[in-house]
Amino acid sequence: METELQVAFDCADPQRVAEFWAEAVEGYAFPPPPDGYTSWESWAEGENIPEEERNEMRVLIDQRGKLPNLYFQRVPESKTTKNRLHLDIRVSKGLAGDERRNRIEEEVTRLTKLGATLVERRTPPELWVVMADVEGNEFCVI
Repeated sequence: METELQVAFDCADPQRVAEFWAEAVEGYAFPPPPDGYTSWESWAEGENIPEEERNEMRVLIDQRGKLPNLYFQRVPESKTTKNRLHLDIRVSKGLAGDERRNRIEEEVTRLTKLGATLVERRTPPELWVVMADVEGNEFCVI
């Protein structure tokens, strides 16, 4: 039996958080709507899903088919403590010194423009940056 990994995010607004991560991680996108529908909204209307239930979940798929899906599900409680699991966005593989530091800082700037916030910069032994997405979920840029 084949096993697949999916990364799940608990959040208040699945659409908003999924939109952030679709921009944050290259290669991820929303899947196309089912055959016969021009959008997921038209599918929800066709399935008679009430408006208040249409943002219960979202999924992003890796367009290359190699990485796990990112699944976003609405939960009633807000985030209150540090994540026990987090994602690392690796942008500096194979780089060192100023070149590595500059590439990380470029990514931090890009993600900040998307709505992420800087939590802290860590240095020993090398720089990495802790950030939070649009709902406060921590991740690292390395």
